[in-house]
Amino acid sequence: MTGIRLHLSVRGLTDADLPSCGWAGDAVHVRQLVHQIRRAETGDIDYLAVCTPVGLPVAVGGIDYTVEPGAGTLWQLGVHPALQSCGIGTLLIRSAEQRIRARGLTRAELGVEESNPRARALYERLGYRAFGREPDSWDVEAEDGSLQRYETMCTLMRKDLA
Repeated sequence: MTGIRLHLSVRGLTDADLPSCGWAGDAVHVRQLVHQIRRAETGDIDYLAVCTPVGLPVAVGGIDYTVEPGAGTLWQLGVHPALQSCGIGTLLIRSAEQRIRARGLTRAELGVEESNPRARALYERLGYRAFGREPDSWDVEAEDGSLQRYETMCTLMRKDLA
């Protein structure tokens, strides 16, 4: 079997990355990333990009330090569809956990859509355990350009980082 090795780096997402992030969500989501980059500049969050050697993001995700005391809350985690199941999501999550620890926090939390068993299996392999459920929702852009509310149920998961 032939394999391809790709050297990846993890850094903060920048405005210059946004034109390359169309794979991460609809136009509303990509426009909203500008707000997340501004929040990262204030220190409330980290918004990470896993990048190829030429700097193209192939995975992104945020860590919010304002949601739960003592924890970093991971959200909007995504890997380019063509590169899923290659270990990039694991790299993203482990990098996020390092950032959380660097702030002196001892817990990582996240919510995973119950309709996404592959993601939940990844989180469980990385040591996350379910502790509850809650609904979530956000705006998505329909084909006609209108906004529609997407509603889902999430399993809440956490991992002790101490």
